[in-house]
Parts: sequence; structure tokens; C-alpha cells
Amino acid sequence: MSNPTSKKNTFFGGAAVLAAGIVIVKLIGALYKIPLGNILGEAGFSDFNTAYYIYSLLITVSTGGLPVALSKMISEAHALGRHNQVQKIFRVAFLTFFVLGTISFCLMFFFPKQLAGLMNNAQSWYSIRALAPAIFFLCPLSAMRGYFQGHAIMTPTAVSQIIEALCKLVIGLALATFLLKSSNNESVAAAGAIFGVSVGCALGMLYTAFCFRTQRQHAPVGHDRTTSSKKIFRTLLQLAIPITLGSSVIGLVNLIDTSMIYGRLQDAAGFSELDARSLKGVYDQALTLYNLPSSFMVPLTASIIPAVSAAQAVKNRKLGAQISETALRTTALLAIPAGVGLFVLSQPIMQLLYPSTDVELGGYILSILGLAVIFVCFMLVCNAIMQAHHLVTIPMVTTIIGCIFKLPINYVLVGNRGINIKGAPVSTLFCFGLIAVMDLIIIKRTLPRSLSLMRAFGKPLATSLIMGLAVWACYGLTSSFLTTPQGLSNSANAMATLLSVGVGGVVYLVLVVVLQAISPEDLKFMPKGDKIARLLRMG
Repeated sequence: MSNPTSKKNTFFGGAAVLAAGIVIVKLIGALYKIPLGNILGEAGFSDFNTAYYIYSLLITVSTGGLPVALSKMISEAHALGRHNQVQKIFRVAFLTFFVLGTISFCLMFFFPKQLAGLMNNAQSWYSIRALAPAIFFLCPLSAMRGYFQGHAIMTPTAVSQIIEALCKLVIGLALATFLLKSSNNESVAAAGAIFGVSVGCALGMLYTAFCFRTQRQHAPVGHDRTTSSKKIFRTLLQLAIPITLGSSVIGLVNLIDTSMIYGRLQDAAGFSELDARSLKGVYDQALTLYNLPSSFMVPLTASIIPAVSAAQAVKNRKLGAQISETALRTTALLAIPAGVGLFVLSQPIMQLLYPSTDVELGGYILSILGLAVIFVCFMLVCNAIMQAHHLVTIPMVTTIIGCIFKLPINYVLVGNRGINIKGAPVSTLFCFGLIAVMDLIIIKRTLPRSLSLMRAFGKPLATSLIMGLAVWACYGLTSSFLTTPQGLSNSANAMATLLSVGVGGVVYLVLVVVLQAISPEDLKFMPKGDKIARLLRMG
């Protein structure tokens, strides 16, 4: 039997591998999406994102809960030394993934114009069809990632994500530039850009399949009796369906939201279709930055579920609770400063990255989304904690409640011509704020040991607010020195923004160490954590 306490050591080890991969992926993504937004223009970038919303919903329906359920089932079987069961679980899951991927591919490839019509953005059908192959390859790829994560092996997932990112950067930008010059059609160029995602998914799947074959050759020989395929499939669905439904709610609401925004801007607020696409394009540019911090929660969520599940499989509930509390404190240390930073530097960041857009509008949108991203991060990690503790239906319920409030707020605010697109981030903030608060209350009441919200969030919040003041002061002073009679140039803004980010990072790290915002108990879950604790003179 595997030693379950080893999960304590692999929890942040696996998360660190995935986090390193995500840092690289996001750097590549910034080199891809930020130039792409400037190449395509606001309307073309809106077409790109419309296709992505459809793709995201279908991916969620096809794979949303299955990789989580798969990693949980494999981790539990592996902790109990049931190696034959591990292999059979994977075979049943892989077939399920393949069928769902094929159905989703056919829907996007053969009915793109109908899907574009439902989104009130007819020109996005080019991008929808170009993205269809990605979902076909991503489904089996997700099955193999779930297998590796169940064994706390995160490298294949991280490397395959980097492969995907590189392909969309090189192939996507090249095709977008070529098609824009040859066709002079932003919608066609957007399809070229998004086709790079499909190529990346195909190559990522081939790499992961190679790793999987190598892993299987060295897998231990099992002597356990396996359960029936029917029972495995039923257990897989029992775990996956609530998770998938909860995740699908957000994807479905994003689709309805996008369609509603286009419709309300045109029908109620009185904008033309082109103006509506341009306003939505500014919102999508801000969303690109808003999505960055929450993507760094993926390593935590991917590591929480197998680690806690393995501890619970051998009745070590205390270890599972320790991992959960550490994950929440780590989320606070990452999410709160990221949100505060986006709020304080929203307009300078938009001017730095999208100088040709409506910087004032984009800055307002990003400032509200900066606050929202804090709650999104907590929601993601809270969902993983509850799923690991077998509370798989609760995240679905809290998500539905939050989204029920989001849609009418969006409907009213976006339809007001004076508010228009500015209402969209307000509804997002309210939605995820409500979900996160409900999730935290439920976790506090259900974890086997008491969770202190002050212990988890007090010091990260204090350090983040001090950091925010330092960033605000630094940018204000620097920009005032660099402003000329003609105003603050883009290069001067870039200098002031980057300096302020650097100052904020240094201030925050110093405060984290001085105030001991991370505890010695948290460090024990990290690679070389004991040495780090001694270096920082933490007891």
C-alpha cells in the first residue's frame, strides 16, 4: 500500500510543477493574445472570444468533471495499492472522453453558423469551425492528464500545456497576420489565430500519449480484483456530473451573457452592431488580464483533490483538513495582491498593453474585474476542497445561485445607454463575490477542524492593502515627473507602470516575510519547506 502521508510532500511539489508550467504558458499567452488584440482590432477580437466561449462551454460539458473524478478515483485506488483497478478506471474514462469529444467536434464543425447566430455575432462562425478540432483532441488529452494527476505526476500536464501555448503563438499569430493581409477580413484572420489552438491540442495530445505509454510500461503489476466497468462508469458519473453541472453553469452563463451583451447594446442601448462589437472587444481585452490570476489556481485545484482524496482513503482526515487550510491561505497570498494590483493600476496597464483601445473605458472595466478576480480564485479553490471532501453537489448549487443574480443585473445595466458595457464587470463582481462568500461559510462549517478566516486571510489582506498604497504612490510620483505639456506618453506610462509593479512586488514579499503571512505548517507542504522555514527563522 502507498504511504498516504507522502501526499503531504507531493501536494505543493505537484502544484509547483504545474505553477512553473503555467507561468511559462501565461508568458507565451501574453505574447499571443495582447498582440492579437492589436492585430485583429476590437471587432475581430470579439469574434475570437465568441468562439472561445462556445468552445469553453463544450469543453466543460465534455471534460469539466471527468478529469477531476478520474484523478480522485485513481488517487484513492493508488493509495490503497489497487493497481489493476487504476488501469481499468482509466480505460473506462478514456472511452467516455473519446465519445464526448467526437460529439462536441461534430457540433462545432458542422453547425458553426447556427451557433454564431445564437450568439448574435454572425461573423464568428469562421472561428467556431476553426476551433472544432481542438475539442476532439483535448478530450482524450484530458483523460491522460487526469491519470497522471491521480498519481501526483504533473510534468506531462505542464509540458503539454506549454506545447499548446507555443503552437497557438507561432501558428496562430502567423496565420492571423497572413489572412488579414490577404483577405482584409478581421473575422477570417480571427479564425486563423484560433486554429493555432487546434494544432497545439493535437501536438499536446501526442506528447502526453508518449508519456502515458512510457508510464504504463513501468507501472507496478497488480494482483487486486477489479470492479465491473459498469460500476466504475456509474461512480465516475456520480462524481463527475455535479462537478460538470457546476462548471457548466458558468460556461453557459458566459454564453448567455455574451449574447445578452450584444443584444442589449443594440436593442436597448441603441448601438450599431459594429459599435456593440467594439465595446464588447474592449471588455474582452480587459478579460484577458482578468483571467490571468485565476489560471494560477489550476495547480492548487489539480493538486488538492488527489492529495485530500488519498488522505481520506486511509482515514487521515486531519491531513486532508491541513492541506485544505493551507490551500486557502496560499490562495489568499496569491489572489488578493493580484486583484489589488489590477484595481490600482487598471488604466496604466490598459494603456501599456492596448494603447490603441479606449483606455479610459478599459481601465474602468479592469478595475472592477480586478476586485472580482479575488473572489473567482477563492471560488475555484473552495470548489476543489469541497469536491475532495465528497461535497460535490454544493459547488453546483452555490454557482447557480450566484449566476441567477448575475444575469438580471447585466440585463438592466448593459441595456442602459449611459452605463452600457460598464455594467458587465459589475454583475461579474457581484456574482463571484456571492459564490465565494457562500463557499467559505460552508467550508468553515464542514471541515473536520475549525477554519479561522482571520488566520487564513488577515495577514494576506493587510500586506496586499499596504502594497496597493505603495504601488499607487509610486505610479503617481513617477508619472508626475514624466508627464510633459503634451501629456504622459506611452513609453513614459510603460516606465512608470513597470517600476510600480516592481516596487509593489518587493514591498509585498518583504511584508509576507516580516509579518509571517505564511506559517511553518504551510511550509511543510512545500518542497524543501523545512529548510525554508529555518532560513526565515520560523519556528
